Amino acid sequence: MSEISTQSQGTAAPQAEKRETPDVLDQLMKPEVQESLTILVDNLPKLAEMVTVMTKAFDLAQSVSKDQVLIEDLKGGMQEFVKPITEKAKGVAAAAIEAGDRAQVDTSSVGLFGMLKMLKDPQVQKSLRFVQAFLDIQAKRQ
Repeated sequence: MSEISTQSQGTAAPQAEKRETPDVLDQLMKPEVQESLTILVDNLPKLAEMVTVMTKAFDLAQSVSKDQVLIEDLKGGMQEFVKPITEKAKGVAAAAIEAGDRAQVDTSSVGLFGMLKMLKDPQVQKSLRFVQAFLDIQAKRQ
């Protein structure tokens, strides 16, 4: 009985190989597969060069990602760049909040002479010039 099972196992593996082999050969006989293989073979030098460049880029990225000194330097540089912007944004936000609070507390009305007096203020003039320039640019874009 063991001889029968051994024989049946021995013949089963080659039959499985024979079934797979025609499938691969059938695939290779298809014109689109042959055309693709021809294109691949024609472009092998370019592909090899691309793989070399990508490997170098990967190695560089990997070495940079593991370099803690470089990472800390980049982090410090970014903080030095962002810090003034953050401080200015915080200052503008604080001024806006304070102005909003003052506007809520002050219940007096602004008359015509008060408006004319405000128009002489350099900051108001600067703001009006900015608004005018902004509106001119918007009008040109439309």
